[in-house]
Amino acid sequence: MPSLSTIPLAIATLSLGRASVHELDVKLFEAGKAGYKGVEISWEDLVYVAKRLSPDSDGKTEAAMLQAAQYARDLCDQNGLTVLVLQPFLNYEGLLDRSQHDKLIVKLKLWFQVIKVLGTDMIQIPSQMNSNGTTGDIENIVADLREVAELGLQETPPVRFAYEALSWGAHRDLWEQVWDIVLKVDLPNFGTVIDTYHILARVYGDPTAPNGLQPDAETALATSLARMASTPNFLAKLFYVQLSDAERLDPPLSPTHPYHDVAQKPAMQWSRNARLFPCEEVRGGYLPVEAVARVLFKDVGFRGWVSMEVFSRTMTDTDSATPRLHAERGIQSWKTLLRRLGTQ
Repeated sequence: MPSLSTIPLAIATLSLGRASVHELDVKLFEAGKAGYKGVEISWEDLVYVAKRLSPDSDGKTEAAMLQAAQYARDLCDQNGLTVLVLQPFLNYEGLLDRSQHDKLIVKLKLWFQVIKVLGTDMIQIPSQMNSNGTTGDIENIVADLREVAELGLQETPPVRFAYEALSWGAHRDLWEQVWDIVLKVDLPNFGTVIDTYHILARVYGDPTAPNGLQPDAETALATSLARMASTPNFLAKLFYVQLSDAERLDPPLSPTHPYHDVAQKPAMQWSRNARLFPCEEVRGGYLPVEAVARVLFKDVGFRGWVSMEVFSRTMTDTDSATPRLHAERGIQSWKTLLRRLGTQ
């Protein structure tokens, strides 16, 4: 099996700063300078580029988005970066309003054009976040996701979809549930992405608990990871891996906490404000990211793209050094994790 040192490292553009505060030009420059090989491009970043390049269109036209995609592709080329994926195609599956579903299919066809310009073949779909107006019926969800996969197969080259279990998903919030859907869709271009935060926020950590843990944290995580290690053909449909940790909150989340948002589940409040790069214990990180990584890299044998995807209140820090600092933190985090895991 190839050494862990051969794994290509990417970072999400949002993790280098929100698009409303930090321009994509700066973020991609810092990513390349820090030593990343690729990036996850956020649709939000492209929208802000489109608004800047085509202010009369407010960045909302097809032409403006394609222009933004070409601009981003040129920046990536200049900085030695590969576009890993375009993300996130939000709140798609299980919609009860089929006219809204149809609108998203139209939008998806624009995404197909955009990823061709970016030079990637992959789109990420997070699990549905909205309970209202959606169904958790597995037949409906599978039918919706098979529809996009079949559309992707008609493209040249075929478009791949990485379906992700959000820890605050309305109907699917475990990697096992998403994997079951991947098997039911049963198409070669439809797989999954594993995010260490979402696994750990769902079965291990609890931002509302004084000790930061769920009551059965150790057992639940061990069971989940053992299942992952023994899942047949998991590697073939694992398209990439995202790494991040989170701060232990003191005081814990509550209705009076500054991070509280009544419209968001605790795992989402935690994610939006207090995620960290792995191995940042000095900043309050405490989730066992290394345990998940060990299963992915040692037991499953994954050697594909790994991306640092971190969300935090620091993403909106107006300090011009934010993209550089985040890029450097991610690289240091990866180096530390590799040392802890060993190189083989």
